[in-house]
Amino acid sequence: MTTRIVRLLAVAVVSVSLILVSTACRIGDVSRSLVDTSDNGSLPDEGVTVDSSSAAITRLDPDLLDALRRAVADARSQNIDIRITSGWRSRDFQQSLFADAVGTYGSEDAASRFVASPDKSKHVTGEAVDVGPTDAMDWMSRNGSDYGLCQIFANELWHYELVADDGCPDLLPDASAL
Repeated sequence: MTTRIVRLLAVAVVSVSLILVSTACRIGDVSRSLVDTSDNGSLPDEGVTVDSSSAAITRLDPDLLDALRRAVADARSQNIDIRITSGWRSRDFQQSLFADAVGTYGSEDAASRFVASPDKSKHVTGEAVDVGPTDAMDWMSRNGSDYGLCQIFANELWHYELVADDGCPDLLPDASAL
């Protein structure tokens, strides 16, 4: 009987340990997705808040970040959660995104419609952000100009830059027009 109790206890301990490890991994995944500290500017797919300590946020142009924070606060008051899915990017990270696009689309010309080279990307200078999810993109398309945040490319509903002039410029067809 003692051996049976010891075996049951051993199974229980192993089971509880597996549950704790599994839970800890999920909690770790969640916390990593909320705050990304990557030095190259990469972010989790679901994005981060404008208050993130990620380099993608902290290396944004201060005026752009200020405009974003004001827009996000007003959107939040309307139950819209704006997430930053991309912000500042290192030149190397931008180059890897461009190279991936060349592989996907077959040429630099085709790729440049969707991803700018590091020499042309406003993400590299911290002057552009991508937002999500869909309801945030919709809110930004209707209200972003009130904060100087303008959609720049017709084919990128998520991409915004701060424009100091009065009103937003006409949309460019895509990033190849830079």
